[in-house]
Amino acid sequence: MRRSTVVTGVTLLSTLMLTSCSGGSGTSSDGAGPSKTPATGGTLRILADADFSHLDPGLGWDGGVNNFYRLIYRGLTTFGAGPGAESTKVVPDLATDLGTPTDDAKTWTYRLKDGLAFEDGTPLDSAAVKFGIERAWAPEMGGSPYPKELIEAPADYKGPYQSGDLDSIETPDAKTVVFHLKKSFPDFPSALTMPNFTPFPKGTGAAHAFDTKPIASGPYKVASYDPGTSLKLVRNPKWKASTDKIRAARPDAFEWAFGLDGATIDERMLAGQGTDADAIPGNAGTIQPATLSRIQTPELKARTLSGYGGCTTYMGMNTTRKYLSDLRVRKAIEYAVDKDTVVAATGGAKLATKATTVQSPTMLGRTEYDLYPHNVAKARQLLADAGVSGGFTLTLDNRPLPKYTAMAVAIQEALKPLNIKVKINNIDTSTFYEVIGTTAKQRDLAITGWCPDWPSGQTFLPPLFDGRRITPTANSNLAQLDNDAINKRIDEIAAMKDVAAANKAYGELDKQIMAQAPIVPLTYEKALIVTGSNIAGAYLTTAYSGGIDLVSVGLKDSGK
Repeated sequence: MRRSTVVTGVTLLSTLMLTSCSGGSGTSSDGAGPSKTPATGGTLRILADADFSHLDPGLGWDGGVNNFYRLIYRGLTTFGAGPGAESTKVVPDLATDLGTPTDDAKTWTYRLKDGLAFEDGTPLDSAAVKFGIERAWAPEMGGSPYPKELIEAPADYKGPYQSGDLDSIETPDAKTVVFHLKKSFPDFPSALTMPNFTPFPKGTGAAHAFDTKPIASGPYKVASYDPGTSLKLVRNPKWKASTDKIRAARPDAFEWAFGLDGATIDERMLAGQGTDADAIPGNAGTIQPATLSRIQTPELKARTLSGYGGCTTYMGMNTTRKYLSDLRVRKAIEYAVDKDTVVAATGGAKLATKATTVQSPTMLGRTEYDLYPHNVAKARQLLADAGVSGGFTLTLDNRPLPKYTAMAVAIQEALKPLNIKVKINNIDTSTFYEVIGTTAKQRDLAITGWCPDWPSGQTFLPPLFDGRRITPTANSNLAQLDNDAINKRIDEIAAMKDVAAANKAYGELDKQIMAQAPIVPLTYEKALIVTGSNIAGAYLTTAYSGGIDLVSVGLKDSGK
């Protein structure tokens, strides 16, 4: 899955990656759920298939690592701690409130709380906030694009290590930060939840130093780190609970074991022996399809959490290609794909539901609709109208992973009755997005997905369908759709000052886009996670790819 990487126009946004136009995430749980308050103390263990992308929040930027960052880092704002809609609320963190906008929301002023410090005792003041954000311009940094896309800066500014201070972030005193933006942006508090808005002591963190030795501002600090193998966090004595309403910080320590395959994690979680009773799976931690049938006992069901991860898996259709340039052909493919079969290929209804809209069910303002219910007869008629009922061949770009291979085969079989031959082109996972994001290399079809940065249509629809953002490389508009009416509507919504109204408008735009049939929405994938028997306070956060919210989880009995 790819995350949103573009801010469009002026406004909106309301909370990170995912959650609910209906007010809930679909999370369910019993004994492991939030009704059980964790004890204080003990070590919580995490069994993970892979290490984090980066410990430096100026570089890392994905749901799993963003969730982890909240244990050791703090920002001006963050997401609420709680299941469902709670985890999509933007709330103050280091700041006293969500900021004061002036100058038509082009200028934002924040005041810091009292008593803030880093793990080494350095005061966490306005200079640290300014410096931490300036790091986003350093050429060696990556991460989210929001600091550079939103905050005014000279074209040749290269961050604090090379260029020094950035005038558009002012620090009139130790507790006040003033941001000057390029344009009006009423939902700036949501953008501030991104990891590369993290404060650091001035002058620190050059040459990726934080990837091995972070400087913590949250309740935990790194005690030891063996990349690819293990990571241990212990309490940060400079963190004050009185300044932090989000992080429960119940365990004394967190320990990660990296490099475990999914089947091994499943076996250990189901068995729950020894210290694995104190464990949870890493990242989203969804069980393997082969394990599904074994989660039947009351004891295992009580330890199981499920809910939408907030992303949409879809098949892009390159509208510049020979057959797919015809809307009738694209609509025929929409009608022909049997999404029930695709869901079955991913492991069944417990791991996914069929998608009918671009935006996932967790998105704010989403409109429910289905323009293309499965109808092979209608698909045949459309191809006849287009004069291509005799058949043709399309190439489908895909990753050679079991789930995606099964989905590709399901699509291949669904199009056979239309005399459409689908050639599956497997691309190595490590280069997949590079290839399909290069317009000169892109074929006819591609199975991919999208995860927003917060649950607003602004981080979902414009990156995928604004024709003015089609680029030769790193292109996210895989359909290469460039529709004047859609582009115009994107601009109109971006100019709205009311965030809720804009989100609703994006829900309506979703349907307008799908009338052009640029993609085939396939599934809304779910997280299905089994926790250890001694875990308490576990719920799925829609802000972080459907994983367990690390700031609230702990142990039922810290003395076991």
